[in-house]
Amino acid sequence: MTTHAFRLLNVFAESTFGGNPLCVFEDGRGLDDATMQALARQFNLSETTFLLPSERAAARVRVFTPDYELPFAGHPTLGSAHVVRDRSEAGDAFMLEFAAGPVPVSASGDVWTLTAPAGGHPGIAACVKPGAALTGVFGLGAGDLAAVPTWVDTGVRQLLLPLATPEAVRRARPDASRLEDWPGNGVMRRSAYLFAFDPARPGKVVSRYFFEMQGSVIEDPGTGSACANLGGWLLSRDAPLPLAYAIEQGDAVGRPCRLSLNVTPERTVRVGGRVIEIARGVVTLQDSPHSTK
Repeated sequence: MTTHAFRLLNVFAESTFGGNPLCVFEDGRGLDDATMQALARQFNLSETTFLLPSERAAARVRVFTPDYELPFAGHPTLGSAHVVRDRSEAGDAFMLEFAAGPVPVSASGDVWTLTAPAGGHPGIAACVKPGAALTGVFGLGAGDLAAVPTWVDTGVRQLLLPLATPEAVRRARPDASRLEDWPGNGVMRRSAYLFAFDPARPGKVVSRYFFEMQGSVIEDPGTGSACANLGGWLLSRDAPLPLAYAIEQGDAVGRPCRLSLNVTPERTVRVGGRVIEIARGVVTLQDSPHSTK
């Protein structure tokens, strides 16, 4: 029998019950891959992370969805950093190690900022699916598109759909019966980041992130990796630098998330937001094939 401490946090949160929930296991040693995956499925949050020792960073972080492991994710990075700082003498600026590479993080109080692993040199690829087919998946028309859908990768590959208006983003209603029109990225489930710049509020972006899970379409409240990919998308369009945007996400699912996006003159992509810890606990595991001593 083994016990493993965890914390529950809300990331990109402006209030106690806002933001995107995250579970962080303080010490992942003694847990094999199957047990980490089983624990992520048990908590059933969009991501659960496990902190491990690292020779080149303050900690190594493994990120699991209920279905698979991710090489990098945004809100798990900030929430994990919050726990690492509390449990170590790392201070307010340090490095975290992910499968996607080292990720610098820094804090001002409880507001954390990450630097995207491949921020300055994002992977960019055209989406072969016609825009009309993709917008139809989300209950929108071809006229709602502001630019062609594009694959972007600053740490994890995602499909970005630039929309013409914030109203179009809010109007999106995914249709699970049309999943065949929604391409996957070849590694993970289908996902898409819908966003629009708000002409009435310069510097504001309204966004939503959808992903497919077991035949259903789920909406994520706050997606830091997609926010970083928005920075990569802007770089690919030669947007004047530096740039800064405030991103609104999660309102449609009752979990308002507020993210900051900054791209420096050196093409560094940074994403930030507030982290609020709300609970701590312990999981007790019986000896099983999914646990190691």
